[in-house]
Amino acid sequence: MNYILVKSSNDDVEKLIEYKKETVFKYANNLSEEEKNKINNYINNNIASEIKNYCNIVINDNIVGCLLLIDKEDGKLLDEIYLKKEYRNKGIGTDIIKNITKENNIIYLWVYKSNTKAISLYKKLGFSIIQEEKTRYYMKYEK
Repeated sequence: MNYILVKSSNDDVEKLIEYKKETVFKYANNLSEEEKNKINNYINNNIASEIKNYCNIVINDNIVGCLLLIDKEDGKLLDEIYLKKEYRNKGIGTDIIKNITKENNIIYLWVYKSNTKAISLYKKLGFSIIQEEKTRYYMKYEK
């Protein structure tokens, strides 16, 4: 399936907030109300400030997801990759990540432990776990 990445704009902020919340709250299990509120506040207050780092994933002129790639001192942080449900399992996310690994020597990402399918994909693409927290792994890809 052919897609293009298009820089996000301020017009996309509400959609990006929706995507981020869906991703986080699907896999962030057993959170206290305080933790949920902190996450909600963070998402609501930080998406707009990160807009320059977001890209929309577009297929046939329809936005079907987003990508957030942030510069780090020694590489990139793949902070988010989201696809609408009907566009998952079609190789789009895999292709995007493969392209990111071709263009960058070092890539980091966080993944919830409960997202076993993503963890398996990341390992297959050459990422390894470098840090473990209660609910998430911090993974790194290095050429």
